[in-house]
Amino acid sequence: MAKEETIVTGMAGRYASALFALAQEQGATEQVAADLGRFSAMLNESADLSRLVRSPAFTAEEQIKALAAVLDKAGISGLTAKFLKLVATKRRLFAVPTMIADFGKLHDAARGISRAEVTVAEPLSPANLDALRAALQQVAGAASVDMNVKVDPAIIGGLIVKLGSRMVDGSLKTKLNSIRTRMKEVG
Repeated sequence: MAKEETIVTGMAGRYASALFALAQEQGATEQVAADLGRFSAMLNESADLSRLVRSPAFTAEEQIKALAAVLDKAGISGLTAKFLKLVATKRRLFAVPTMIADFGKLHDAARGISRAEVTVAEPLSPANLDALRAALQQVAGAASVDMNVKVDPAIIGGLIVKLGSRMVDGSLKTKLNSIRTRMKEVG
């Protein structure tokens, strides 16, 4: 449990930790993760659902009733549905996106997966992608690293890597800006 506490914090983290522990007990972590992923996608796609979740204007009863219909239509049941209804009952539905993200962090950690966001100036070759993934696995101490690679020509060259709470900016743009700043200080 101590490892879980270092990964997630705050009210949403406590809810996510409780759900994760319960899902582990029931052997349902994969199912809950999939259900939460579907619900998160629905939140991102539907302005009405997002409003229902975020707005304090709706009563807990209204949120639970609407949520039950949405979950039923989406085929989300069992532990995930009970959890989301409980969150609505406790008037914490506004924090569901953070709870889902925190559950994802716990799920990834339990499977030995780290997530990295990589920004490059131009697309990397498969060999370079494999080498970068291997280096990130070694740094993270993870069984595997799931990389989200974005191409942004504005960084000119090099790369920017976000791995967990760490970020390394090795872009040429940042280095040039740093040199420019130092030259202004000297001159």
